[in-house]
Amino acid sequence: MDKYLLQYKGSKQVMVLIGLLTVVQSIAIVIQAIFLAKAITQLFQGADWSEALRSFVIFVVANSLRHVIQWAKERISYRFADLTAKDYEQQLLKKIFDLGPQVVGKYGSGHLVTLGLEGVPKFRKYVELLIPRTLAMAIVPFVIVVYVFTLDIMSAVTLIIVLPILIIFLILIGLVSKKKIDEQMDTYRLLSRHFVDSLRGIVTLKYLGRSRAHEQSIAIVSNKYRIATNRSLRYAFLSSFSLDFFASLSVAVVAVELGLRLINGQILLEPSLAILILAPEFFSPVRELGNDFHATADGKDASLQIHSILEEETVVHPVMVSPIAAWNDVSKIELRNVEVKINEQTIFEGLDLELQGFTKVGVIGHSGAGKSTLIDVLSGFTLPTDGSCILDGKVVPHLATADWQKQIAYIPQHPTIFPDTVMGNIRFYEPDATLQEVQEAAERVGLDQLIATFPAGYEERIGAGGRVLSGGEEQRIALARSLLQRRQILLFDEPTAHLDIETEHELKQMMLPLLEDKLVVFATHRIHWMQEMDTIVVLENGKVVETGSHEQLLHKDGAYCRLLEARGRGHAV
Repeated sequence: MDKYLLQYKGSKQVMVLIGLLTVVQSIAIVIQAIFLAKAITQLFQGADWSEALRSFVIFVVANSLRHVIQWAKERISYRFADLTAKDYEQQLLKKIFDLGPQVVGKYGSGHLVTLGLEGVPKFRKYVELLIPRTLAMAIVPFVIVVYVFTLDIMSAVTLIIVLPILIIFLILIGLVSKKKIDEQMDTYRLLSRHFVDSLRGIVTLKYLGRSRAHEQSIAIVSNKYRIATNRSLRYAFLSSFSLDFFASLSVAVVAVELGLRLINGQILLEPSLAILILAPEFFSPVRELGNDFHATADGKDASLQIHSILEEETVVHPVMVSPIAAWNDVSKIELRNVEVKINEQTIFEGLDLELQGFTKVGVIGHSGAGKSTLIDVLSGFTLPTDGSCILDGKVVPHLATADWQKQIAYIPQHPTIFPDTVMGNIRFYEPDATLQEVQEAAERVGLDQLIATFPAGYEERIGAGGRVLSGGEEQRIALARSLLQRRQILLFDEPTAHLDIETEHELKQMMLPLLEDKLVVFATHRIHWMQEMDTIVVLENGKVVETGSHEQLLHKDGAYCRLLEARGRGHAV
Protein backbone atom coordinates (compact mmCIF):
# COMPACT_ATOMS: atom_id res chain seq x y z
CA MET A 1 0.00 0.00 0.00
CA ASP A 2 1.28 3.46 -0.92
CA LYS A 3 1.87 5.55 2.21
CA TYR A 4 0.91 8.67 0.24
CA LEU A 5 -2.38 7.23 -1.01
CA LEU A 6 -4.63 8.96 1.53
CA GLN A 7 -2.92 12.30 0.74
CA TYR A 8 -4.22 12.30 -2.82
CA LYS A 9 -7.21 14.58 -3.27
CA GLY A 10 -10.45 12.57 -3.35
CA SER A 11 -8.69 9.25 -2.68
CA LYS A 12 -10.96 8.28 0.24
CA GLN A 13 -14.15 8.79 -1.78
CA VAL A 14 -12.68 6.82 -4.70
CA MET A 15 -11.62 3.99 -2.40
CA VAL A 16 -15.11 3.77 -0.87
CA LEU A 17 -16.80 3.81 -4.29
CA ILE A 18 -14.47 1.25 -5.85
CA GLY A 19 -14.70 -0.85 -2.68
CA LEU A 20 -18.51 -0.98 -2.90
CA LEU A 21 -18.35 -1.82 -6.61
CA THR A 22 -15.83 -4.57 -5.88
CA VAL A 23 -18.17 -6.09 -3.28
CA VAL A 24 -21.03 -6.14 -5.82
CA GLN A 25 -18.63 -7.54 -8.42
CA SER A 26 -17.55 -10.29 -6.02
CA ILE A 27 -21.18 -11.25 -5.44
CA ALA A 28 -21.72 -11.34 -9.22
CA ILE A 29 -18.70 -13.67 -9.55
CA VAL A 30 -20.19 -16.01 -6.96
CA ILE A 31 -23.62 -15.93 -8.63
CA GLN A 32 -22.20 -16.70 -12.08
CA ALA A 33 -20.27 -19.66 -10.62
CA ILE A 34 -23.40 -20.96 -8.85
CA PHE A 35 -25.60 -20.91 -11.93
CA LEU A 36 -22.92 -22.11 -14.35
CA ALA A 37 -22.38 -25.13 -12.07
CA LYS A 38 -26.14 -25.58 -11.79
CA ALA A 39 -26.62 -25.47 -15.60
CA ILE A 40 -23.83 -28.00 -16.21
CA THR A 41 -25.21 -30.29 -13.50
CA GLN A 42 -28.72 -30.05 -14.93
CA LEU A 43 -27.51 -30.98 -18.41
CA PHE A 44 -25.39 -33.81 -17.00
CA GLN A 45 -28.34 -35.23 -15.07
CA GLY A 46 -30.67 -34.97 -18.08
CA ALA A 47 -32.99 -32.31 -16.67
CA ASP A 48 -35.37 -30.34 -18.89
CA TRP A 49 -33.48 -27.98 -21.23
CA SER A 50 -35.64 -24.98 -20.14
CA GLU A 51 -34.29 -25.27 -16.60
CA ALA A 52 -30.72 -25.35 -17.86
CA LEU A 53 -31.44 -22.42 -20.16
CA ARG A 54 -32.80 -20.40 -17.21
CA SER A 55 -29.58 -21.08 -15.28
CA PHE A 56 -27.46 -20.07 -18.30
CA VAL A 57 -29.40 -16.80 -18.64
CA ILE A 58 -28.76 -15.92 -15.01
CA PHE A 59 -25.08 -16.83 -15.53
CA VAL A 60 -24.86 -14.53 -18.56
CA VAL A 61 -26.54 -11.66 -16.68
CA ALA A 62 -24.19 -12.06 -13.69
CA ASN A 63 -21.15 -12.30 -15.99
CA SER A 64 -22.23 -9.17 -17.89
CA LEU A 65 -22.80 -7.30 -14.62
CA ARG A 66 -19.35 -8.31 -13.48
CA HIS A 67 -17.68 -6.88 -16.57
CA VAL A 68 -19.78 -3.70 -16.55
CA ILE A 69 -18.67 -3.09 -12.96
CA GLN A 70 -15.06 -3.75 -13.99
CA TRP A 71 -15.41 -1.14 -16.75
CA ALA A 72 -16.90 1.35 -14.26
CA LYS A 73 -14.05 0.73 -11.80
CA GLU A 74 -11.47 1.31 -14.53
CA ARG A 75 -13.15 4.56 -15.60
CA ILE A 76 -13.31 5.83 -12.04
CA SER A 77 -9.70 4.91 -11.28
CA TYR A 78 -8.49 6.36 -14.61
CA ARG A 79 -10.21 9.68 -13.99
CA PHE A 80 -8.90 9.82 -10.43
CA ALA A 81 -5.35 8.94 -11.57
CA ASP A 82 -5.47 11.51 -14.39
CA LEU A 83 -6.58 14.33 -12.07
CA THR A 84 -4.04 13.29 -9.44
CA ALA A 85 -1.18 13.15 -11.96
CA LYS A 86 -2.07 16.59 -13.34
CA ASP A 87 -2.28 18.01 -9.83
CA TYR A 88 1.11 16.59 -8.84
CA GLU A 89 2.63 17.70 -12.15
CA GLN A 90 1.63 21.28 -11.32
CA GLN A 91 2.87 20.89 -7.75
CA LEU A 92 6.18 19.51 -9.03
CA LEU A 93 6.71 22.38 -11.48
CA LYS A 94 5.79 24.96 -8.85
CA LYS A 95 8.12 23.35 -6.33
CA ILE A 96 11.01 23.33 -8.79
CA PHE A 97 10.45 27.03 -9.49
CA ASP A 98 10.15 27.76 -5.76
CA LEU A 99 13.40 25.94 -4.99
CA GLY A 100 15.16 27.69 -7.86
CA PRO A 101 18.29 26.67 -9.79
CA GLN A 102 19.71 24.87 -6.72
CA VAL A 103 17.28 21.97 -7.17
CA VAL A 104 18.48 21.58 -10.78
CA GLY A 105 22.04 21.36 -9.53
CA LYS A 106 21.07 18.83 -6.86
CA TYR A 107 18.96 16.48 -8.96
CA GLY A 108 20.32 17.23 -12.43
CA SER A 109 18.47 18.85 -15.30
CA GLY A 110 18.27 15.56 -17.22
CA HIS A 111 16.67 13.81 -14.26
CA LEU A 112 14.08 16.56 -13.76
CA VAL A 113 13.23 16.66 -17.47
CA THR A 114 12.79 12.87 -17.53
CA LEU A 115 10.73 12.95 -14.34
CA GLY A 116 8.41 15.60 -15.79
CA LEU A 117 8.01 14.13 -19.27
CA GLU A 118 8.02 10.39 -18.53
CA GLY A 119 7.82 10.00 -14.75
CA VAL A 120 4.45 11.74 -14.38
CA PRO A 121 2.67 9.47 -16.95
CA LYS A 122 4.15 6.41 -15.22
CA PHE A 123 2.95 7.82 -11.89
CA ARG A 124 -0.53 8.18 -13.39
CA LYS A 125 -0.54 4.53 -14.48
CA TYR A 126 0.63 3.46 -11.04
CA VAL A 127 -2.17 5.38 -9.27
CA GLU A 128 -4.71 4.10 -11.81
CA LEU A 129 -3.96 0.43 -11.00
CA LEU A 130 -3.13 0.79 -7.30
CA ILE A 131 -6.60 1.22 -5.76
CA PRO A 132 -8.66 -1.30 -7.81
CA ARG A 133 -5.97 -4.01 -7.63
CA THR A 134 -5.40 -3.60 -3.89
CA LEU A 135 -9.11 -3.56 -3.03
CA ALA A 136 -9.80 -6.52 -5.32
CA MET A 137 -7.10 -8.54 -3.56
CA ALA A 138 -8.65 -7.69 -0.18
CA ILE A 139 -12.36 -8.14 -1.04
CA VAL A 140 -12.78 -10.77 -3.80
CA PRO A 141 -10.99 -13.68 -2.03
CA PHE A 142 -12.82 -12.85 1.22
CA VAL A 143 -16.29 -12.94 -0.38
CA ILE A 144 -15.48 -16.16 -2.27
CA VAL A 145 -14.07 -17.98 0.75
CA VAL A 146 -17.08 -16.97 2.87
CA TYR A 147 -19.39 -18.53 0.28
CA VAL A 148 -17.20 -21.64 -0.06
CA PHE A 149 -17.44 -22.09 3.72
CA THR A 150 -21.22 -22.48 3.29
CA LEU A 151 -20.67 -25.22 0.72
CA ASP A 152 -17.67 -27.14 2.01
CA ILE A 153 -15.46 -26.34 4.99
CA MET A 154 -12.56 -28.51 3.77
CA SER A 155 -12.31 -26.65 0.46
CA ALA A 156 -12.49 -23.28 2.22
CA VAL A 157 -9.65 -24.28 4.57
CA THR A 158 -7.61 -25.45 1.57
CA LEU A 159 -8.06 -22.07 -0.12
CA ILE A 160 -7.11 -20.21 3.07
CA ILE A 161 -3.94 -22.31 3.50
CA VAL A 162 -2.80 -22.08 -0.13
CA LEU A 163 -3.35 -18.31 -0.58
CA PRO A 164 -0.63 -17.16 1.90
CA ILE A 165 1.86 -19.49 0.21
CA LEU A 166 1.11 -17.83 -3.12
CA ILE A 167 1.44 -14.38 -1.53
CA ILE A 168 4.82 -15.33 0.01
CA PHE A 169 6.09 -16.38 -3.43
CA LEU A 170 4.75 -13.09 -4.81
CA ILE A 171 6.68 -11.12 -2.18
CA LEU A 172 9.92 -13.06 -2.73
CA ILE A 173 9.70 -12.66 -6.48
CA GLY A 174 8.90 -8.97 -6.04
CA LEU A 175 11.93 -8.38 -3.84
CA VAL A 176 14.29 -9.96 -6.35
CA SER A 177 12.64 -8.18 -9.29
CA LYS A 178 12.65 -4.82 -7.48
CA LYS A 179 16.42 -4.94 -7.14
CA LYS A 180 16.81 -5.40 -10.90
CA ILE A 181 14.17 -2.76 -11.65
CA ASP A 182 15.98 -0.27 -9.38
CA GLU A 183 19.25 -0.99 -11.19
CA GLN A 184 17.51 -0.45 -14.51
CA MET A 185 16.01 2.87 -13.31
CA ASP A 186 19.40 4.05 -12.03
CA THR A 187 20.99 3.44 -15.43
CA TYR A 188 17.97 5.05 -17.11
CA ARG A 189 18.41 8.20 -15.03
CA LEU A 190 22.13 8.16 -15.85
CA LEU A 191 21.32 7.84 -19.55
CA SER A 192 18.77 10.68 -19.44
CA ARG A 193 21.16 13.03 -17.62
CA HIS A 194 23.96 12.11 -20.00
CA PHE A 195 21.70 12.69 -23.02
CA VAL A 196 20.54 16.12 -21.86
CA ASP A 197 24.08 17.17 -20.92
CA SER A 198 25.33 15.97 -24.30
CA LEU A 199 22.71 18.05 -26.11
CA ARG A 200 23.56 21.12 -24.06
CA GLY A 201 27.29 20.68 -24.57
CA ILE A 202 27.39 19.55 -28.20
CA VAL A 203 28.41 23.01 -29.41
CA THR A 204 31.30 23.12 -26.94
CA LEU A 205 32.35 19.58 -27.85
CA LYS A 206 32.39 20.46 -31.55
CA TYR A 207 34.30 23.67 -30.82
CA LEU A 208 36.94 21.70 -28.87
CA GLY A 209 37.04 18.93 -31.47
CA ARG A 210 35.82 16.31 -28.99
CA SER A 211 32.46 15.44 -30.54
CA ARG A 212 33.80 12.24 -32.16
CA ALA A 213 35.46 11.09 -28.94
CA HIS A 214 32.20 11.67 -27.09
CA GLU A 215 30.57 8.93 -29.18
CA GLN A 216 32.37 6.30 -27.09
CA SER A 217 31.01 7.80 -23.87
CA ILE A 218 27.47 7.72 -25.28
CA ALA A 219 27.94 4.10 -26.41
CA ILE A 220 29.14 3.03 -22.93
CA VAL A 221 26.20 4.64 -21.13
CA SER A 222 23.71 3.26 -23.68
CA ASN A 223 25.17 -0.24 -23.36
CA LYS A 224 24.84 -0.11 -19.56
CA TYR A 225 21.17 0.76 -19.95
CA ARG A 226 20.69 -2.07 -22.50
CA ILE A 227 22.22 -4.64 -20.13
CA ALA A 228 20.20 -3.41 -17.14
CA THR A 229 16.98 -3.41 -19.18
CA ASN A 230 17.55 -6.98 -20.42
CA ARG A 231 18.19 -8.15 -16.87
CA SER A 232 15.04 -6.41 -15.66
CA LEU A 233 12.97 -7.97 -18.46
CA ARG A 234 14.43 -11.41 -17.78
CA TYR A 235 13.35 -11.25 -14.14
CA ALA A 236 9.97 -9.79 -15.10
CA PHE A 237 9.27 -12.70 -17.49
CA LEU A 238 10.56 -15.22 -14.95
CA SER A 239 8.41 -13.78 -12.15
CA SER A 240 5.30 -13.72 -14.37
CA PHE A 241 5.87 -17.37 -15.30
CA SER A 242 6.48 -18.31 -11.65
CA LEU A 243 3.36 -16.49 -10.50
CA ASP A 244 1.18 -18.15 -13.15
CA PHE A 245 2.73 -21.53 -12.36
CA PHE A 246 2.10 -21.32 -8.61
CA ALA A 247 -1.41 -19.93 -9.15
CA SER A 248 -2.21 -22.84 -11.49
CA LEU A 249 -0.65 -25.25 -8.99
CA SER A 250 -2.84 -23.80 -6.23
CA VAL A 251 -5.96 -24.33 -8.35
CA ALA A 252 -4.77 -27.87 -9.10
CA VAL A 253 -4.43 -28.61 -5.38
CA VAL A 254 -8.04 -27.55 -4.85
CA ALA A 255 -9.16 -29.54 -7.92
CA VAL A 256 -7.39 -32.74 -6.79
CA GLU A 257 -8.83 -32.42 -3.28
CA LEU A 258 -12.34 -31.96 -4.71
CA GLY A 259 -11.93 -34.77 -7.24
CA LEU A 260 -10.87 -37.33 -4.65
CA ARG A 261 -13.75 -36.44 -2.35
CA LEU A 262 -16.21 -36.44 -5.29
CA ILE A 263 -15.11 -39.97 -6.25
CA ASN A 264 -15.52 -41.10 -2.66
CA GLY A 265 -19.01 -39.61 -2.55
CA GLN A 266 -18.11 -37.08 0.17
CA ILE A 267 -19.34 -34.09 -1.87
CA LEU A 268 -21.92 -33.57 -4.60
CA LEU A 269 -21.21 -32.59 -8.22
CA GLU A 270 -22.89 -29.17 -8.22
CA PRO A 271 -21.04 -27.66 -5.21
CA SER A 272 -17.81 -29.25 -6.47
CA LEU A 273 -18.20 -27.52 -9.83
CA ALA A 274 -19.06 -24.20 -8.16
CA ILE A 275 -15.95 -24.38 -5.95
CA LEU A 276 -13.78 -25.41 -8.89
CA ILE A 277 -15.09 -22.48 -10.96
CA LEU A 278 -14.47 -20.07 -8.05
CA ALA A 279 -10.93 -21.32 -7.30
CA PRO A 280 -9.26 -19.45 -10.23
CA GLU A 281 -11.32 -16.35 -9.33
CA PHE A 282 -10.05 -16.67 -5.74
CA PHE A 283 -6.40 -16.51 -6.86
CA SER A 284 -6.95 -14.11 -9.77
CA PRO A 285 -6.54 -10.82 -7.79
CA VAL A 286 -3.14 -12.00 -6.51
CA ARG A 287 -2.02 -12.86 -10.03
CA GLU A 288 -3.21 -9.52 -11.39
CA LEU A 289 -1.44 -7.62 -8.61
CA GLY A 290 1.75 -9.55 -9.29
CA ASN A 291 1.57 -8.94 -13.04
CA ASP A 292 0.88 -5.23 -12.51
CA PHE A 293 3.82 -4.96 -10.12
CA HIS A 294 6.22 -4.77 -13.05
CA ALA A 295 3.96 -2.44 -15.02
CA THR A 296 3.77 -0.01 -12.11
CA ALA A 297 7.25 -0.35 -10.58
CA ASP A 298 8.54 2.61 -12.58
CA GLY A 299 5.46 4.58 -11.57
CA LYS A 300 6.00 3.86 -7.88
CA ASP A 301 9.64 4.90 -8.22
CA ALA A 302 8.52 8.12 -9.94
CA SER A 303 6.01 8.68 -7.12
CA LEU A 304 8.78 8.46 -4.51
CA GLN A 305 10.97 10.86 -6.49
CA ILE A 306 8.14 13.37 -6.96
CA HIS A 307 7.30 13.29 -3.26
CA SER A 308 10.98 13.61 -2.28
CA ILE A 309 11.19 16.84 -4.30
CA LEU A 310 7.86 18.11 -2.94
CA GLU A 311 9.13 17.46 0.60
CA GLU A 312 12.25 19.56 0.02
CA GLU A 313 12.34 22.47 2.42
CA THR A 314 11.56 25.72 0.64
CA VAL A 315 13.29 28.81 1.95
CA VAL A 316 10.63 31.23 3.16
CA HIS A 317 11.52 34.65 1.82
CA PRO A 318 10.95 37.61 4.13
CA VAL A 319 7.90 39.62 3.15
CA MET A 320 8.48 43.00 1.57
CA VAL A 321 7.40 45.89 3.76
CA SER A 322 6.20 47.93 0.80
CA PRO A 323 5.71 47.28 -2.93
CA ILE A 324 8.58 47.97 -5.31
CA ALA A 325 7.98 50.96 -7.58
CA ALA A 326 8.25 50.71 -11.37
CA TRP A 327 11.76 51.30 -12.69
CA ASN A 328 12.34 54.73 -14.23
CA ASP A 329 15.19 57.00 -15.29
CA VAL A 330 16.05 57.97 -11.70
CA SER A 331 15.66 54.55 -10.06
CA LYS A 332 18.74 53.04 -8.44
CA ILE A 333 19.66 49.58 -7.16
CA GLU A 334 22.74 48.79 -5.10
CA LEU A 335 24.29 45.47 -4.14
CA ARG A 336 26.39 45.84 -1.00
CA ASN A 337 28.87 43.23 0.21
CA VAL A 338 26.84 40.47 -1.47
CA GLU A 339 27.86 36.87 -0.93
CA VAL A 340 26.49 33.90 -2.88
CA LYS A 341 27.15 30.27 -2.00
CA ILE A 342 25.76 27.39 -4.05
CA ASN A 343 26.25 23.86 -2.74
CA GLU A 344 28.91 25.11 -0.30
CA GLN A 345 30.85 26.73 -3.15
CA THR A 346 31.41 30.47 -2.86
CA ILE A 347 30.59 32.25 -6.13
CA PHE A 348 30.52 35.85 -4.87
CA GLU A 349 32.13 37.32 -1.80
CA GLY A 350 32.05 41.02 -0.95
CA LEU A 351 30.49 42.02 -4.29
CA ASP A 352 29.47 45.68 -4.65
CA LEU A 353 27.54 47.02 -7.64
CA GLU A 354 25.38 50.06 -8.39
CA LEU A 355 22.92 50.43 -11.29
CA GLN A 356 20.94 53.59 -11.99
CA GLY A 357 18.31 54.75 -14.47
CA PHE A 358 18.10 53.74 -18.10
CA THR A 359 21.59 52.63 -19.01
CA LYS A 360 23.36 49.76 -20.74
CA VAL A 361 25.68 47.78 -18.45
CA GLY A 362 28.03 45.16 -19.84
CA VAL A 363 29.26 42.39 -17.54
CA ILE A 364 32.44 40.65 -18.65
CA GLY A 365 35.00 38.31 -17.21
CA HIS A 366 36.71 34.97 -17.66
CA SER A 367 34.62 31.79 -17.56
CA GLY A 368 33.65 31.12 -13.95
CA ALA A 369 34.03 34.75 -12.89
CA GLY A 370 30.34 34.90 -11.90
CA LYS A 371 28.62 36.61 -14.84
CA SER A 372 25.63 34.25 -14.97
CA THR A 373 25.30 34.22 -11.18
CA LEU A 374 25.13 38.02 -11.14
CA ILE A 375 22.29 37.88 -13.67
CA ASP A 376 20.56 35.27 -11.48
CA VAL A 377 20.88 37.52 -8.41
CA LEU A 378 19.48 40.53 -10.27
CA SER A 379 16.59 38.46 -11.63
CA GLY A 380 15.80 36.96 -8.23
CA PHE A 381 16.58 33.40 -9.39
CA THR A 382 19.40 33.16 -6.82
CA LEU A 383 19.21 34.63 -3.32
CA PRO A 384 22.32 36.14 -1.71
CA THR A 385 23.50 34.24 1.34
CA ASP A 386 24.81 37.49 2.81
CA GLY A 387 24.88 41.21 2.05
CA SER A 388 22.04 43.55 1.17
CA CYS A 389 20.10 44.98 -1.76
CA ILE A 390 19.17 48.66 -1.65
CA LEU A 391 16.42 49.74 -4.03
CA ASP A 392 15.73 53.47 -4.25
CA GLY A 393 17.23 53.96 -0.80
CA LYS A 394 15.24 51.11 0.82
CA VAL A 395 16.94 47.94 1.99
CA VAL A 396 15.13 44.90 0.60
CA PRO A 397 15.91 41.33 1.70
CA HIS A 398 15.95 39.88 -1.81
CA LEU A 399 14.85 40.41 -5.40
CA ALA A 400 12.77 37.22 -5.65
CA THR A 401 9.51 39.13 -5.52
CA ALA A 402 6.72 39.48 -8.05
CA ASP A 403 6.88 43.31 -7.98
CA TRP A 404 10.49 43.21 -9.18
CA GLN A 405 10.31 40.23 -11.51
CA LYS A 406 7.28 41.64 -13.35
CA GLN A 407 9.58 44.44 -14.54
CA ILE A 408 12.22 42.05 -15.93
CA ALA A 409 12.65 40.36 -19.28
CA TYR A 410 15.26 37.59 -19.15
CA ILE A 411 16.92 36.41 -22.37
CA PRO A 412 19.17 33.35 -21.83
CA GLN A 413 21.81 31.82 -24.07
CA HIS A 414 19.43 29.09 -25.24
CA PRO A 415 15.83 30.35 -25.15
CA THR A 416 13.09 27.73 -24.89
CA ILE A 417 11.09 27.16 -28.06
CA PHE A 418 7.84 25.46 -27.12
CA PRO A 419 6.14 22.90 -29.40
CA ASP A 420 3.56 25.45 -30.53
CA THR A 421 2.87 27.91 -33.33
CA VAL A 422 5.01 30.98 -34.02
CA MET A 423 2.14 33.04 -32.62
CA GLY A 424 1.95 30.95 -29.43
CA ASN A 425 5.70 31.14 -28.87
CA ILE A 426 5.94 34.92 -29.30
CA ARG A 427 3.02 35.73 -27.03
CA PHE A 428 3.82 33.01 -24.49
CA TYR A 429 4.09 35.53 -21.64
CA GLU A 430 1.34 37.76 -23.03
CA PRO A 431 -1.40 35.34 -24.21
CA ASP A 432 -3.89 38.18 -24.70
CA ALA A 433 -1.70 40.02 -27.21
CA THR A 434 -3.41 40.72 -30.55
CA LEU A 435 -2.16 39.54 -33.93
CA GLN A 436 -1.18 43.10 -34.82
CA GLU A 437 0.95 43.42 -31.68
CA VAL A 438 2.66 40.09 -32.42
CA GLN A 439 3.32 41.18 -36.01
CA GLU A 440 4.81 44.49 -34.86
CA ALA A 441 7.11 42.70 -32.41
CA ALA A 442 8.17 40.19 -35.08
CA GLU A 443 8.87 43.01 -37.55
CA ARG A 444 11.03 44.91 -35.06
CA VAL A 445 13.27 41.88 -34.48
CA GLY A 446 13.46 40.98 -38.17
CA LEU A 447 11.26 37.88 -38.07
CA ASP A 448 8.59 39.09 -40.49
CA GLN A 449 10.47 38.07 -43.65
CA LEU A 450 11.18 34.59 -42.28
CA ILE A 451 7.56 34.08 -41.17
CA ALA A 452 6.37 35.17 -44.62
CA THR A 453 8.13 32.12 -46.08
CA PHE A 454 6.21 29.72 -43.80
CA PRO A 455 3.18 28.06 -45.48
CA ALA A 456 1.03 28.67 -42.39
CA GLY A 457 2.55 32.03 -41.49
CA TYR A 458 2.14 32.82 -37.81
CA GLU A 459 0.25 29.53 -37.36
CA GLU A 460 3.30 27.51 -38.45
CA ARG A 461 4.31 25.03 -35.75
CA ILE A 462 7.87 25.27 -34.48
CA GLY A 463 9.85 23.49 -31.79
CA ALA A 464 9.61 19.75 -31.11
CA GLY A 465 7.59 18.09 -33.85
CA GLY A 466 7.54 21.25 -35.95
CA ARG A 467 9.82 23.42 -38.05
CA VAL A 468 13.39 23.60 -36.74
CA LEU A 469 14.80 27.12 -36.24
CA SER A 470 18.42 28.21 -36.25
CA GLY A 471 20.07 29.66 -33.14
CA GLY A 472 19.70 33.22 -34.42
CA GLU A 473 16.02 32.67 -35.25
CA GLU A 474 15.38 31.29 -31.77
CA GLN A 475 16.96 34.40 -30.23
CA ARG A 476 14.72 36.59 -32.36
CA ILE A 477 11.70 34.71 -31.00
CA ALA A 478 12.98 35.40 -27.46
CA LEU A 479 13.47 39.09 -28.25
CA ALA A 480 9.98 39.35 -29.74
CA ARG A 481 8.61 37.86 -26.50
CA SER A 482 10.43 40.48 -24.44
CA LEU A 483 9.09 43.27 -26.67
CA LEU A 484 5.53 42.10 -26.06
CA GLN A 485 6.21 42.12 -22.32
CA ARG A 486 7.17 45.82 -22.46
CA ARG A 487 9.61 45.45 -19.58
CA GLN A 488 11.91 48.26 -18.53
CA ILE A 489 14.70 45.96 -17.34
CA LEU A 490 16.41 43.56 -19.78
CA LEU A 491 18.79 40.89 -18.49
CA PHE A 492 20.91 39.05 -21.08
CA ASP A 493 22.93 35.95 -20.13
CA GLU A 494 25.37 35.13 -22.96
CA PRO A 495 22.62 35.50 -25.60
CA THR A 496 24.95 35.17 -28.60
CA ALA A 497 27.60 32.80 -27.24
CA HIS A 498 26.50 29.90 -29.46
CA LEU A 499 26.04 31.89 -32.68
CA ASP A 500 28.49 32.20 -35.54
CA ILE A 501 30.01 35.64 -36.07
CA GLU A 502 27.91 36.51 -39.14
CA THR A 503 24.62 35.66 -37.40
CA GLU A 504 25.74 37.48 -34.26
CA HIS A 505 26.63 40.63 -36.21
CA GLU A 506 23.23 40.63 -37.95
CA LEU A 507 21.42 40.08 -34.64
CA LYS A 508 23.49 42.77 -32.95
CA GLN A 509 22.53 45.44 -35.44
CA MET A 510 18.89 44.59 -34.92
CA MET A 511 19.13 44.41 -31.11
CA LEU A 512 20.91 47.70 -30.38
CA PRO A 513 17.89 49.98 -31.09
CA LEU A 514 15.76 47.81 -28.80
CA LEU A 515 18.07 48.48 -25.84
CA GLU A 516 17.42 52.22 -25.68
CA ASP A 517 15.50 53.77 -22.76
CA LYS A 518 15.85 50.65 -20.63
CA LEU A 519 18.08 49.28 -17.92
CA VAL A 520 20.10 46.64 -19.74
CA VAL A 521 22.50 44.22 -18.04
CA PHE A 522 24.36 42.29 -20.73
CA ALA A 523 26.60 39.43 -19.52
CA THR A 524 28.88 38.09 -22.23
CA HIS A 525 32.43 37.06 -23.01
CA ARG A 526 32.30 38.71 -26.46
CA ILE A 527 34.44 41.85 -26.21
CA HIS A 528 32.86 43.68 -29.19
CA TRP A 529 29.58 44.11 -27.28
CA MET A 530 31.38 46.20 -24.64
CA GLN A 531 31.88 49.10 -27.02
CA GLU A 532 28.08 49.51 -27.18
CA MET A 533 27.68 49.64 -23.38
CA ASP A 534 27.48 52.81 -21.28
CA THR A 535 29.19 51.11 -18.36
CA ILE A 536 31.33 47.98 -18.21
CA VAL A 537 31.60 45.81 -15.09
CA VAL A 538 34.66 43.54 -15.01
CA LEU A 539 34.40 40.48 -12.76
CA GLU A 540 37.26 38.39 -11.39
CA ASN A 541 36.74 35.55 -8.94
CA GLY A 542 33.31 36.80 -7.91
CA LYS A 543 34.31 40.42 -7.30
CA VAL A 544 33.93 43.64 -9.26
CA VAL A 545 37.49 44.70 -10.05
CA GLU A 546 36.79 47.50 -12.54
CA THR A 547 33.91 49.66 -13.73
CA GLY A 548 33.73 52.36 -16.36
CA SER A 549 33.18 52.99 -20.05
CA HIS A 550 35.15 51.27 -22.77
CA GLU A 551 37.43 54.27 -23.22
CA GLN A 552 37.93 54.78 -19.48
CA LEU A 553 38.93 51.17 -18.91
CA LEU A 554 41.34 51.26 -21.82
CA HIS A 555 43.17 54.15 -20.15
CA LYS A 556 43.35 52.27 -16.82
CA ASP A 557 45.30 49.43 -18.44
CA GLY A 558 43.96 46.96 -15.90
CA ALA A 559 41.78 43.83 -15.84
CA TYR A 560 39.74 44.92 -18.87
CA CYS A 561 42.86 45.36 -20.96
CA ARG A 562 44.11 41.94 -19.89
CA LEU A 563 40.83 40.48 -21.18
CA LEU A 564 41.36 42.29 -24.49
CA GLU A 565 44.89 40.93 -24.72
CA ALA A 566 43.71 37.38 -23.94
CA ARG A 567 41.07 37.71 -26.63
CA GLY A 568 43.62 38.99 -29.08
CA ARG A 569 45.82 35.98 -28.41
CA GLY A 570 42.84 33.68 -29.08
CA HIS A 571 42.35 32.63 -25.46
CA ALA A 572 38.87 31.91 -24.10
CA VAL A 573 37.40 34.81 -22.14
